[in-house]
Amino acid sequence: MNAVQQRGSLTQVELAGVTGLSPATVSNIVKELTGAGVLHTAPTSRSGRRAQQVTLARNLGLVAGVHFGTRSLRVALADVAHRIVAEQRMPLAPDHRADAGLDRAALLLTEMVESVEASMSEVLAVGVGVPAPVDVRTGRVSTLGMLRGWDGVAVPEVLEHRIGVPVHVDNDANLGALAEVRLGAARGRENVLYLRVSHGVGGGLVLGGQLFHGRSGTAGEIGHVTIDENGPICRCGNRGCLETFVGAPVLLDMLQASHGSLTLPDVIARAHDGDPGCRRVISDAGRHLGVATANVCNLFDPDLVVVGGRLAEAGNLLLEPLRIMLEQRTVPSTAGPVEVVASELGAAAEVRGALAVALDRVGIAGSMVAAG
Repeated sequence: MNAVQQRGSLTQVELAGVTGLSPATVSNIVKELTGAGVLHTAPTSRSGRRAQQVTLARNLGLVAGVHFGTRSLRVALADVAHRIVAEQRMPLAPDHRADAGLDRAALLLTEMVESVEASMSEVLAVGVGVPAPVDVRTGRVSTLGMLRGWDGVAVPEVLEHRIGVPVHVDNDANLGALAEVRLGAARGRENVLYLRVSHGVGGGLVLGGQLFHGRSGTAGEIGHVTIDENGPICRCGNRGCLETFVGAPVLLDMLQASHGSLTLPDVIARAHDGDPGCRRVISDAGRHLGVATANVCNLFDPDLVVVGGRLAEAGNLLLEPLRIMLEQRTVPSTAGPVEVVASELGAAAEVRGALAVALDRVGIAGSMVAAG
């Protein structure tokens, strides 16, 4: 049950490999749980051979994932088999306050549940990602000044009061890392660094297959690694943080004099079309990102670096300079430089991670065992 819940769907042969049970035992258990209405099976194929795909039954309930970006809100509603049944995105005002943002999330989620002809009583849990460090033990935003209007806010307490459903919160880059390990580019990897490069710069660390949060939730905050001790003042109060060289506002400001007002998608599109100025700022961003990433890799030696967020849509224009800096600045190894890949889940990574956290907290497998 845990294996199916974490991965969304598996064939019976894959289940045998993951659990260590024999194929015959897996077949018998699947048959029993399908008959009890807990699992659902459907014919599929793997490598040209017929197989049975196993998922959790949809009637076990729904979960929701909420991602607060710096200027947008994304909400997804899924069944316990990871199938998304509704998804919406809406803009948020810059520097919006927590109470206003959480009010909008509660209203949007309620409307989405009604749109699929369900009720809030069928929602088992909600996962929330925010672009700031979070103490996952309390659900509080654990830093000051990183997300204006959210300092010290206990997100689960506030949102649970509005919707009456258990809420679990984490940093959005951590959730992106979790989603890529479970469902995306880092499947099967134990030690992964995930970089989210958009309006700001965040990072998530997966060590030994588990998210690493550190003492108060600030682990992985690569956007605030110093790359120039005499550099610009950052919103965190330090000087020369990576985010002051790579964040979207900085890149757009660099192009203001030569290109006028652009958005980040404009810059990426023009860079792909060959615009030299746009290509230059993305290339420079990749080099700066590579310097900071090399420091993290020298400390943790990950299996893989996954780059997500809006700027990752620049592809190799961003990733190649990053790879070059990693090769130059990491400790030489017989294994070669760490592999760097783009996110498979793209803009959906963080909300998919929020759904995964909600599913993990539901404890369907444990409740089924207890009920049995």
